[in-house]
Amino acid sequence: MIMGQHLLIECYGQHATLDSDSLEDLMTQAARAADATIIASHFHKFGGHGGVTGVLMLAESHITVHTWPEEHYAAFDIFMCGDAKPEKAARIIADRFLDGEVSIKAVNRGFGSGNDSHFTGLAADVTLSPEI
Repeated sequence: MIMGQHLLIECYGQHATLDSDSLEDLMTQAARAADATIIASHFHKFGGHGGVTGVLMLAESHITVHTWPEEHYAAFDIFMCGDAKPEKAARIIADRFLDGEVSIKAVNRGFGSGNDSHFTGLAADVTLSPEI
């Protein structure tokens, strides 16, 4: 059974130069376009080159971002379930700067017939640190 859709959006170009307020505004527009309900948000700017990490918590799950302005790279993550339309959220983010390079990967989340998005055998390849 498919529980939701997870979109991974990689952006090369101006997306990476957005400040916290601009990223929050962009992600809020994306959530609204997807008919998602925003519960909370939090954004943090790092020192040095000023990368940002941020999250919009949604009733339907989340939208996150991590930027590396020195590399001109931004990674967005959209996970939505229910009646939300994550593809509309992705379109808002992708279309923000039309001259940038954007890649979108979609994964259906859940287990069941016809869904091959899970990683079988991955647990055997992962070593958890003692703190976890």
